Amino acid sequence: MFNIGDKVVYPMHGAGIIESIEEKEILGERQKYYVMRMPIGDMKVMVPMKNVQTIGLRGVVDDRTVEAVLDKMKNQEDGDTTNWNRRYRANLDKMRSGDIYEVADVVRSLMLRECEKGLSTGERKMLDNAKQILISELALARDLKEEQAFELIDDIVAAERE
Repeated sequence: MFNIGDKVVYPMHGAGIIESIEEKEILGERQKYYVMRMPIGDMKVMVPMKNVQTIGLRGVVDDRTVEAVLDKMKNQEDGDTTNWNRRYRANLDKMRSGDIYEVADVVRSLMLRECEKGLSTGERKMLDNAKQILISELALARDLKEEQAFELIDDIVAAERE
C-alpha cells in the first residue's frame, strides 16, 4: 500500500510522512504499523496497517488538486444559516471524510463566520483542528513551511471578506 517516505493524510489528524514500518505487540496481538511523523505539531502516530482502509489513510494530493481546492475556497457561495448544533455536526462529518475539499470548506466557512459573528468554543476548536489538517496537507503537497501555508489560507479568506 504505502512505503517509507510516502506523504499521507490521516483524517482528523492531518498529513505526515511514513518514517518506518514496525511490527509491535499490543494487547497480546502482533501486527504491523506505519509510523508517521506529523511535521505540524512534531508528533509521531502509529497506524495499524490492517486498518488503513477503515481509517481512510490516503496519499497527499498533487499540485493540481491544491490549486482546485484554493480556487474553490475563493469562489464558494456562503449560505450556511443552520443552527450551530447542525452546523457543527455537518462540519464534523466533513472533517471525518478526510476529503481535502470538505476540510477546506470547513476552514473557509468557520473563518468567515468568526469574522462576522464570532464562534462558540466548540467551533473555535474545530476551526483550529481543521486549519491544522488542511495546512499540514498543503505544506507537504507544495513543500511549504507551516507559516507559508497559514498565510496562503489567511490571504484567501481575507480577500473573501473585502
